[in-house]
This record gives sequence, C-alpha cells and structure tokens, in this order.
Amino acid sequence: MISSPAFAGKSYAVLGLARSGLATVEALLASGANVMAWDQSEAARNELRSLGTSDAALRIADPLSTSIYGFAGVVVSPGVPLNRHPIAGRAREAKVPVIGDIELFAQARASLPPHKVVGITGTNGKSTTTALVHHIVRSAGIPTTMAGNIGFPILGQEPLPQGGVYVLELSSYQIDLTHSLDCDVSVLLNITPDHLDRYDGINDYAASKARLFAMQSPEHVAVIAAEDDYTRAIAGRLGGKRVLVSSADVKDQSRWPALQGPHNAQNVAAAVAVARALGIADDVTARALVTYPGLPHRMERIAEKNGVLFVNDSKATNPTSTAPALAAFPAVHWILGGLPKSNDLEACEPYLGHVRAAYTIGEAGPMFARLLSDKLPVKECEMLVEAVGCAAKQARPGEVVLLSPACASFDQFKDYEARGDAFRAAVEALQ
Repeated sequence: MISSPAFAGKSYAVLGLARSGLATVEALLASGANVMAWDQSEAARNELRSLGTSDAALRIADPLSTSIYGFAGVVVSPGVPLNRHPIAGRAREAKVPVIGDIELFAQARASLPPHKVVGITGTNGKSTTTALVHHIVRSAGIPTTMAGNIGFPILGQEPLPQGGVYVLELSSYQIDLTHSLDCDVSVLLNITPDHLDRYDGINDYAASKARLFAMQSPEHVAVIAAEDDYTRAIAGRLGGKRVLVSSADVKDQSRWPALQGPHNAQNVAAAVAVARALGIADDVTARALVTYPGLPHRMERIAEKNGVLFVNDSKATNPTSTAPALAAFPAVHWILGGLPKSNDLEACEPYLGHVRAAYTIGEAGPMFARLLSDKLPVKECEMLVEAVGCAAKQARPGEVVLLSPACASFDQFKDYEARGDAFRAAVEALQ
C-alpha cells in the first residue's frame, strides 16, 4: 500500500467503507494516523472489524454524531453527494476539510520515489484514454499503474519505483475532493451535461473539471481536446505548456480494432499527446495502439454468431457517450434504455441512419420508443434478455447487435458492469 509520514500522528475520519474506504483506512493506520471509520452498512463495518486489526488508533464511530474537531480531514467516497449530505455542513462547522483518497495520495507524493502523475478527466472517454495511456507507458518499459476512477484504489497499490508513472482517471466528484494534486500531465477530453443532480448546472460542472488545471504548476503540461464550447473556454484561460488536440488529428483507425469510432479518435489524439509529453517515442506509441486490447463494457466485441457481431457498450450511460458507438457501425440493431439521465436522444440523432431497428428496455424504454417510433422500427422489450433475443433474430450477417443504453443501469442492475455481464450471458445463451 501507499503510506506516508505526512499522516503520522494526525486524526482522520473515513466515511464509507467500500474498496477505496477500506484501502484508505489501512494506509492511514500504516502511516501512524488515528482513524475514525464509519459506514451506514453494518456488513461494511463488520468487514472492517474482520481485518483483524487490533490497532488502538482505529475506532468505529459515526462522524455525524462524534466530534471531529481538530481532525486533519474527513475522507469520503466520491459517491457521497456533498451538495446534500450532512457531512459537508458538519465538517464546515468543525473547520475540517472534506477530502478523498486522491488528495491523500497527493499529500503522500513527497515521500514516494520520484515519479510522474497523469490525470485524465472529461465527461466521456476517461476510462479508455486512461487505460490506453497506461498501455502505452507499459509498452515503453516504464513502471506504471492506473487508479482513480478505474482499477484498484490508489492507496491500496504498491508505490512505483523511481521513474514510474501513475495514470489516474479522475471524475468530477474526485476532483471536488482534491486540493493539491499537481499532475505532470493533465488531460481534459470533453464536457457535456452529466451528473447535474450534483451541480448547479453545467457551468458548475465544467468548473469542477477545470480545477484539475488550477492545481497544476505552470511548467507542467495540459492536454485539452478543444472540441466543445466548454473545453475551448477552459483552454483559453490556461497559460503554461498547453497542448490542444482534436479527433481530426487522427486520420486512419483501421489498424486499431479496439479503437474504432470518432470518440476513440479523440481518445487516441489525447493519449499520443500524453506519450509525447512523457518523452515516449512515437514508434513505441504506434505499436501500442495496435496491441491495445480495449476495456470491458466499452465497445467490447463479445462474440460473432452467424455473421452478426455482438458489441457490449454498457458503459455508455448517456446519449452523448452512445452517439459515437452508433457512428462506428454502419448497420446496427440498437439496444437502449435504463434509468434516463435526460428526456431526449438529440446527441444520437445524426447517426440514426445507421440503425436498422431499436429495442428498448428499462424505465426509459417507453419514452425512447416514443422518440424513435417515427424514425425507425422499434420494439419495446423491457428486459435485456428479451431485447438480445429479438435483435439476434432480426440481425443479418454483417450487421451489429449493440448494447449502448444511453442510460444509467440502476433501474434493473447494480451498475453498468452487471448490465454488461448480463448482455454477455444473454449472447452466450443464444442458440
């Protein structure tokens, strides 16, 4: 794990004991800190007890009902909605900062072997770009790990040796909880409306993304895909080493099977700029693009049956992230629906000519069926397994059955991974 003398003798409250919360507790205790930990779930609290620690520096208590005065920080999960959770007000009254595990990593950096950090944010494409940069760095023979919104919790990973590169996917929630992360290379891919239940409109959401660059030293590199109004505005306010990229920079994607579609052109353009900023030779990057395997649940090729390709794009949880998937294939049987984040499919409309038929599921199913019914054939299926079966029957050789829901998963599944796994199971069960 990553520990640091920066935390020794200080007191922290940790609220939320999922993977990152548990890793945080262990890292703080190993650093000589005093920790008060809590989760609403009794099972989560019992899991902490089951770790077998007899450390007197740990106590299990609720920071909402126990004094936190004098603490160095309240460490919360990015899933805690600070705009409405009472911990925000309680911490403010006690003059204690509310932080996340990325901020603890930032504070621990001075005690780690010399290294570099790449921080990647944006509404869409973060995970692919993070995994792609990590793959390029590893292909160059440089010690690297990826963490943040992807992979394992950062504090639960082993410190990299000298010269290593930490590649972090950073959501706006994580940036909100971070105050001192000075990335050697920061990346902004795009900004479209998302998570507006946590922000006072899209301008507030964009300002959260912009904070990644406000924390950055002027001699460090900022890579921005300036292809929408918000990214262009943020780029226009930056000085220092600014590198602007565009999906138009990428002319030929034919040799990269896991990097198809215009959205991946943007991801590649950003990743290439990061590699150059890290001093990685272009020929190394070129070879890595060919061998990049892709991510589960993001334009993932599941199987080909009777000449029909089945693609799992379950991570596309809003229309803007679905649109590039529709653009990537000329003949699509589109499975969409779930818990809606908007009441339109405007971002997808330019690519509806690629859609042979749509199969709607979940809470948004009836609404999406109404939106699409005068444009293309639609079947309301409600359940994913039914949609897969119907689409498979209708699809012809050379066509694609695409799960790209344009919705969150929480009406029928615990997360987008579970939805993608269910899609895979349904495809594998086809006769």
